[in-house]
Amino acid sequence: MKQGLFWLTMGLTMATVTQTAEAADLALEQYFMGNTRATGEFSAINGVKRSFTVDLTGRWDGRTLVLREDFKFSDGEKDTKTWRFTKTGPGRYSGTREDVIGTTDVVIEGKIARFNYLVNLGTPAKPNKVRFYDKMVLEPNGRLVNTAWVTKYLLPVARTKVIFSR
Repeated sequence: MKQGLFWLTMGLTMATVTQTAEAADLALEQYFMGNTRATGEFSAINGVKRSFTVDLTGRWDGRTLVLREDFKFSDGEKDTKTWRFTKTGPGRYSGTREDVIGTTDVVIEGKIARFNYLVNLGTPAKPNKVRFYDKMVLEPNGRLVNTAWVTKYLLPVARTKVIFSR
């Protein structure tokens, strides 16, 4: 009887520790180092919806995280983008990507990262510039949830949600 009570107590203690343990603060170079998988959806106000998966590969050289994103859209289209996030201080990064106009400054406070950037979704001959406002939240279960508003001329035109898992 005493041994059963001991194991019951240990089990309850371990369950409590597991449930109350929080994930460490978010650090891009730690979360995205190696391989990561994501699923997401893009929804525009004109009714366009596209779901996708992303296979990500991250390399950290001690200063810059190179994050390759291989997209597969539900309609069969594929695309590859590469972010370069340079750490500029504790919880701060400067990022570039081939379709981003200029740079983005990433600010992390605890488990939340915020950044915004201008992207040309069109062509050089017929540009379609929109701004993404991203918020990434690291959940206790280790998932990273990114929600972003997309605006044009300061008006919201789309929303995207991406869930990353390791």
